[in-house]
Amino acid sequence: MISVDGLTVEFGGSTLFSDISFVINEKDRIALMGKNGAGKSTLLKILAGTREATRGKVSAPKDTVIAYLPQHLMTEDNRTVFEETAKAFSHLHEMEAEINAINKELETRTDYDSESYYELIERVSTLSEKFYSIEEINYDADIEKTLLGLGFKREDFARQTGEFSGGWRMRIELAKLLLKKPDVLLLDEPTNHLDIESIQWLEDFLIDNGQAVVVISHDRAFIDRITTRTIEVTMGRIYDYKVNYSTYLQLRKERREQQQKAYDEQQKMIAETKEFIERFKGTYSKTLQVQSRVKMLEKLEILEVDEEDTSALRLKFPPSPRSGSYPVIIEGVSKSYGDHVVFHNANITIERGDKIAFVGKNGEGKSTLVKCIMKELEHEGALTMGHNVMIGYFAQNQASLLDEGLTVFQTIDDVAKGEIRNKIKDLLGAFMFGGENSTKKVKVLSGGERTRLAMIKLLLEPVNLLILDEPTNHLDMKTKDILKNALQAFDGTLIVVSHDRDFLDGLATKVYEFGNQKVTEHLEGIYEFMQRKKIENLHEIERRS
Repeated sequence: MISVDGLTVEFGGSTLFSDISFVINEKDRIALMGKNGAGKSTLLKILAGTREATRGKVSAPKDTVIAYLPQHLMTEDNRTVFEETAKAFSHLHEMEAEINAINKELETRTDYDSESYYELIERVSTLSEKFYSIEEINYDADIEKTLLGLGFKREDFARQTGEFSGGWRMRIELAKLLLKKPDVLLLDEPTNHLDIESIQWLEDFLIDNGQAVVVISHDRAFIDRITTRTIEVTMGRIYDYKVNYSTYLQLRKERREQQQKAYDEQQKMIAETKEFIERFKGTYSKTLQVQSRVKMLEKLEILEVDEEDTSALRLKFPPSPRSGSYPVIIEGVSKSYGDHVVFHNANITIERGDKIAFVGKNGEGKSTLVKCIMKELEHEGALTMGHNVMIGYFAQNQASLLDEGLTVFQTIDDVAKGEIRNKIKDLLGAFMFGGENSTKKVKVLSGGERTRLAMIKLLLEPVNLLILDEPTNHLDMKTKDILKNALQAFDGTLIVVSHDRDFLDGLATKVYEFGNQKVTEHLEGIYEFMQRKKIENLHEIERRS
């Protein structure tokens, strides 16, 4: 369907990738993988037509609809949510207008044998076939279904888009793309601003709808479930695996082992050949053999092993000062804004060493309760902090509190104590601040980079109650694994607000669900909770029908 031929991208004197070719077929669901900076987002932009390659071409049949969701975007502010989403169907109105215009022109023309007349006939036939093959669509019902699936409430439909945060605007753009029913859907980090239920809805949608999908995502559970093919971008080339992400990891491991073996054998042969040349270069009887081996070495193509960060950093929190047995006790806590009740009569007892997850749809009060614990918001009811509780708090806005005058290295060097001081460079590298990036000033960092830096800073401070609000949004999979391993070994108490099921799996042993103005305790891990929720939802659907 889309053919990529000999694509090369060069900038700033370096090559991002060179001479890559592949085909996206109908119904392919492809995960685009590779470390940060490998060129995944650039490749997606070239496929979307928003960026040019240095050489090579991307071709697709005429009238192929390609829809692209970038990581960062801006929607206009002068429409309601429903009106903005309805723009998804503007291409159909344009198509209908063009058919009508051509038909009108054909009625007035008499040059029936001319080439331009035939071209018009062909164009209107193609357009009509496409237009009338689209089933009668109930636009309003489709818009409603898609917006509800992505977490909007009916009362949101008439609100102005300008009233919504960046994450919700991203959902409006996603709704528009999905409603276009494109032939190929290009998604760059689509789950960053979705809650667990919306992610599950999106997974089902992408699997059931049958269009081709190319996705960049650091949400392992999401890509494992939706993709059937994995294209890895590494060291300027690609490897194409016709398998999902988990199987690809295994195959990649085997590929790198084979590469390493071949590389080691070649290095051994080169060493032996050089030794022979050195030993016999003055010996008359061996002159021909020496010359032949020198030529062989000159022509030899040196094998490469694909880069893999083997530094597998073991990040260890400083020992936690001991807190009281119950760091947080929440009794009958309620929070409202005017008539709007966020949650009512929440009761939670958190014991020392608990690792708990706050989950639920966005807007149901997860971050609000965190802010109540942090004493940033007033509330009704009793919220008691235990003896000697020292809180480490991470939220997306922590990034704005960093000192802009310091470099990345100085920011971390100021808080690092003890043996971790010897590993600051490794730590920065693991969070994607390797090499020259560590000398950047905080003021020039992007939002995502500041978020990662604020996370590292928090990990080095001695605390016994860690509260993390969406900590994984700007982390790649390797960094998430480093963070998760550190949190599993953390000897204090942990509250984490997250929609990343893979991150929560094996980390949280209790789940608090926010929804319908209530906070409900579930004494189980995230997958058991989700399994049961899906069963409950099915029963509810049966009851309704």
